[in-house]
Amino acid sequence: MKITLAHGSGGKATSELIHEIFANRFNNPVLAKMEDSAVVPGAETIAMTTDSFVVTPVFFPGGNIGRLSVCGTVNDLLMNGAEPKYLTCGFIIEEGADSEALACIADSMAETAREAGVSLVAGDTKVIDGKGGVYINTAGVGFVPRGRVVSASQCETGDVVLLSGYLGEHHAAILSSRMGIENQIQSDCAPLNEIVNALFRAGVRVKAMRDVTRGGLATVLNEFAQSSGCCIELEEDRLPVSQAVKGFCGILGLDPLYMGNEGKLVAVVEREDAEKALQAMRSAQYGANAAQIGSVISGQTGTVLVKTGIGGTRIVTELYGEGLPRIC
Repeated sequence: MKITLAHGSGGKATSELIHEIFANRFNNPVLAKMEDSAVVPGAETIAMTTDSFVVTPVFFPGGNIGRLSVCGTVNDLLMNGAEPKYLTCGFIIEEGADSEALACIADSMAETAREAGVSLVAGDTKVIDGKGGVYINTAGVGFVPRGRVVSASQCETGDVVLLSGYLGEHHAAILSSRMGIENQIQSDCAPLNEIVNALFRAGVRVKAMRDVTRGGLATVLNEFAQSSGCCIELEEDRLPVSQAVKGFCGILGLDPLYMGNEGKLVAVVEREDAEKALQAMRSAQYGANAAQIGSVISGQTGTVLVKTGIGGTRIVTELYGEGLPRIC
């Protein structure tokens, strides 16, 4: 079945689309009520986020826009120390979209939501003129445990910088797909619950966390340095990059520091907790290749430096201009 404008009319066709594609896949007691808003249990402190996903292509090696939308929203909540709980999703579907592809996207969303321990409790569907594209807007709510404070403004001299795994995989997978380049690179698209939970269960004093998405690691660490008024120094030889992505970057002249990911986080922790944090990350799903990549040092505030493999030091700025459009 192809999606038509009638599916966005609010009538019978809309109802059929919602029930056939979405309702049975996202089913839970809250959503089953089909009210105009969801009423859910709350907590003293909540974290909220919203995001929109317009990735091209919609299906890519290692995932699709459905998995991406859940991972991206869940990970944004996790990075503030929150425990993700509820998501909403709004679908903007262009006329001509294939209902089987839409069902596959919804299946992926539902599976990823189960993996991340969240419920999709409300949604919306609109159909517009177009050429068969699919776009997703999400919102997420999570609960922040009492006393847990994670912020980019807390980095201090002596702290250690950890990265949960290989850089650049999502970026390389998307670009390979667009350019028709055959390789084994898969997107790292994943929910990071287990890594974050492992850190806090181990008693690690986490100062700051961020998922490494658009703009890459360089941009994230510049934001940390500027927010905290500190200097961060990386060691180039410690940056984890797979051989496949290194080769891909060598061919196209890309820098992994500026490449987007969808299943990696960078964390700044107290030096005394560094080894404990690294072990916790490596013990968790999606964290096997975690590495200590640098530290917070005394130096020019708001600056990120990299010690190169040949013994030099260079300044790493945030991303300027346009990187790769529509990777998420």
